[in-house]
Amino acid sequence: MEVSVLGFGGAEIGFERAAAESVARLLSAALDAGLNVIDTAECYGSGADHPSSETLIGKAVAHRREDFYLFTKCGHASGLDGPDWDLAMLEKSIDRSLARLQTDHVDLIQLHTCSEEMLRQGDVIAVLQKARDAGKARFIGYSGDSFAALYAVQSGAFDALQTSVSIADQQCIDLTLPAAVKAGIGVIAKRPIANVAWRSGSTPPENAYCQTYWERLGKLGYPFLRPGADEAAVGTALRFTLSQAAVCTAIVGTKNPDRWQANADLLDAGPLAPSEIQAIRARWRTVSEPEWVGQG
Repeated sequence: MEVSVLGFGGAEIGFERAAAESVARLLSAALDAGLNVIDTAECYGSGADHPSSETLIGKAVAHRREDFYLFTKCGHASGLDGPDWDLAMLEKSIDRSLARLQTDHVDLIQLHTCSEEMLRQGDVIAVLQKARDAGKARFIGYSGDSFAALYAVQSGAFDALQTSVSIADQQCIDLTLPAAVKAGIGVIAKRPIANVAWRSGSTPPENAYCQTYWERLGKLGYPFLRPGADEAAVGTALRFTLSQAAVCTAIVGTKNPDRWQANADLLDAGPLAPSEIQAIRARWRTVSEPEWVGQG
């Protein structure tokens, strides 16, 4: 797959209950501008009172299915019978995803943050392989972090890894990305701008999903996160993630119809200078704590 350097992540439109009309406008404009990766999951906003992310995406762009690569994830029951990682439930989850997305196949189906122990058992991987063999997915992948992600890469079972890479999440740069390059598998960077957690300033973010990154960034104290430099800071953060040689595409979530193009425009500044990359990495090595592992 020849993927665009920026992809769309579908978590936010599901969890923050985006309107279907806004999603259609956002994705249509992004596809027109050159985006060709849309990533979502079985559990993004799957409540009964609002469409799931998969449903919103299917409704918005199923008619343009040949214009983009479609990725989703499985593992969490999210309303189906059976516990998370149950094998029968996993098969039903994949079929439900296809129905929601209004397609007969996805380009990539990923295990959604299952543990290393679960991966080593092999059964959940076999479910994805079965789906691939049946034509429901072209490729299979693992979405997760830390040592589970490392095992997934080294297992030889997967075609792709989705993992957290950002100015606030650099464990994978030393632990996992070199192994991915060696294995020749594609890397999808999730949470590539650390959920812009710095925007809340000295006040903790209301969204608990951003809390860990906000705490880390407060300790890291990067000078480019100074007050008043918000768009420039987004650009620096995004370009840092994309500077990692293993990263093929960075998926950014938003429910703002204009945000994807704004992020694409930030890349016009070109690659981040090596001195800036080195400064960010040096600060991480100096300040990061052992428990600062990859965040799902």
